[in-house]
Amino acid sequence: MITVVGTGTGAPLPPEAAAAVAGARLVVGGRRHLAAAPVPPDAERVVLGTLAPALDVIERHLDRRSPVVVLASGDPGFFGIVRALAERFGSEALDVRPGVSSVATAFARLGLTWDDAVVVSAHGRALRTAVNVCRARPKVAVLTGPGAGPAELGAALDGDARVLVVASALGSPDERVERVTPAEAAGRDWGPAVSVVLCLDETRALGAVRTVAGPPAGPAGWALDEAEFAHRDSMITKFEVRALALARLGPRLGELVWDVGAGSGSVAVECARFGAAVTAVEKTPDGVERIRANAAAHGVDVRVVHGEAPTALSGLGDPDAVFVGGGGRELPAVVAACAARARRTVVVAMAALDRVPAARAALTGAGLDCDGVLVQSSRLAPLPGDVTRLAATNPVFLLWGVRNPVHPVYPLYREGVAQ
Repeated sequence: MITVVGTGTGAPLPPEAAAAVAGARLVVGGRRHLAAAPVPPDAERVVLGTLAPALDVIERHLDRRSPVVVLASGDPGFFGIVRALAERFGSEALDVRPGVSSVATAFARLGLTWDDAVVVSAHGRALRTAVNVCRARPKVAVLTGPGAGPAELGAALDGDARVLVVASALGSPDERVERVTPAEAAGRDWGPAVSVVLCLDETRALGAVRTVAGPPAGPAGWALDEAEFAHRDSMITKFEVRALALARLGPRLGELVWDVGAGSGSVAVECARFGAAVTAVEKTPDGVERIRANAAAHGVDVRVVHGEAPTALSGLGDPDAVFVGGGGRELPAVVAACAARARRTVVVAMAALDRVPAARAALTGAGLDCDGVLVQSSRLAPLPGDVTRLAATNPVFLLWGVRNPVHPVYPLYREGVAQ
């Protein structure tokens, strides 16, 4: 057996765990873990760095039936070494003794429950996933790493209504728990002692009573009726078109979606309800305020950029998916700019037949596989005498381009997100 011991955050090893260390012939762990544990003088020690060589040493000891102990921080089954050990040696070979995780400890220091939190690991993973989750959810814990610490996270979130709680050296005499704005976090050198960063929307930090842990379940319904949104003179993507657009966009937690020429922001709001981080680009001042009001009414965060595409897109982070609405003369340039930067897909809605060839050429010119459909629908409408007729809505062309080969999209746990 491999005994995997979580050292917790400052607490001494339980007697059984200490006894396992005392009887080990091989002890693997970080330098501080090895220094603090009762490792026998004649036991082999391996300092964890690159994982593969340590696993090879463990295998040699197992072949000799030597007792092996692996020391890890907190709960080693939570974004920890248990996964790698189980993949190499099988779960049945592990005796896991978890400690208190840094995430649980950090929330405890604040007196906050965390059954409604999302936990994201940016340790050895792309920071963009953590940033997108922080923008989309009000209570997020980020496990940091080199190049993905509080400074980098703060720089990416600058301008968002969030507070970062940076917890360093939890459980030690040097423990620090500091509340900072994203801008303040970006301007500091935090050093190597950071344990975890909490990203909070403090207006919603307490959350509701939960039955199922993690973020809220997906929306019960989508393609909401136009009456669910404030809009001007029916200038809104109709729900039939929106339903298909959402199906092709595939918004989800950890991703970034642009809604370009957002108008009322109905597509932006619906993508945010699915858990995506969303940026809406709108050129009219009244449209900007309308998008903000619709986002607030549906309880989601949408970052609104007041400007005209494609110029307004230059300062934005690359999206996973893009919805382009409207259709002026600049449409081909807007579609081309979006298609050049989208990691996965671009969806374009057009009412004018004349715009379709140029939009299609812009998608295919950027290397995307293009498909599309003309959406025509008729809705039930009452007539006098308690009878019903069919009332046709305006037809809309919907084109979508998918990157080929498709940009790698992994399950959320592979991206370091726990729900």
